[in-house]
Amino acid sequence: MSASGGTKAIVAALSANLAIAVAKFVAFLFSGSSSMLAESVHSLADSGNQGLLLLGGKRAKRQATPEHPFGYGRERYIYAFLVSIVLFSVGGMFAIYEGYEKIKHPHEVEHWYWPVGVLVFAIVAEAFSFRTAIRESNPLRGKQSWSQFVRRAKAPELPVVLLEDLGALVGLILALGGVGLALATGNGVWDGIGTLCIGVLLIVIAIVLAAETKSLLLGESAGLDEVRKIEAALVDGDTVTRVIHMRTLHLGPEELLVAAKLAVQHDDTAAEVAAAINAAEARIREAVPIARAIYLEPDIYDEAAASKGTNPAMTPSPDASPR
Repeated sequence: MSASGGTKAIVAALSANLAIAVAKFVAFLFSGSSSMLAESVHSLADSGNQGLLLLGGKRAKRQATPEHPFGYGRERYIYAFLVSIVLFSVGGMFAIYEGYEKIKHPHEVEHWYWPVGVLVFAIVAEAFSFRTAIRESNPLRGKQSWSQFVRRAKAPELPVVLLEDLGALVGLILALGGVGLALATGNGVWDGIGTLCIGVLLIVIAIVLAAETKSLLLGESAGLDEVRKIEAALVDGDTVTRVIHMRTLHLGPEELLVAAKLAVQHDDTAAEVAAAINAAEARIREAVPIARAIYLEPDIYDEAAASKGTNPAMTPSPDASPR
């Protein structure tokens, strides 16, 4: 669901941004508005970003190799991180430079109807793209707030598109305000101030995206709901009596690695333990289908040894006490 929904949102955003970039650049040529130039570069950068997300999604589908035995799922995180770099450099820094130049050397906005008309068109197109991203995100978001969804989502595409579209809408309003004030006062400095504000906005969004995708690149565990399901699936109350400790790691948005040490009865035979381990793996895959790589180690539970072991809270758990 997250992959298909993310692709639909990316394509909608890409289509809107390509059309908007052309319209903004034409408006800049006729009006000389620095806000329009900054916004045209912003839309062009966004279009390139969406192309990067689509490329990352395609490359992540490659089959595992001996050199990369867990596959290429994390390529989606790498390309999402590249998006933040492009947004910071091409979008934010260029807008700040252009705004500074316009404040230093202001001139009146010519043919005002071009930038105003294009900005209104762009706001409508970006609103459509933003609406698509919201609709595709809602089934995955559930009861989470939007900030929680952006922070906790394991698939990077939808949060990236959401933040880009939000930034684009706010940037368009800033550009419209800058152009409007420049027209009302006859002072082109306002156009430059609007451009500076756009640059600051893009840099802030780029930093947020970089922080979130960096966390995904480093490796995040499964969410609490998935951890609870896995723990419940592991223990059968007969051969497997408890989870001594467990670690989970996202190999990609839809690929999860599970490693756990399980307590088994001391008098069970090897065949009984092997059958219990196989049954536990099957229950995990049924409860959490994205669990692709599962490594389970049977052991005899010892309270004293468990209390000295690694902290189970390293993987989110309903409680952090040793198991």
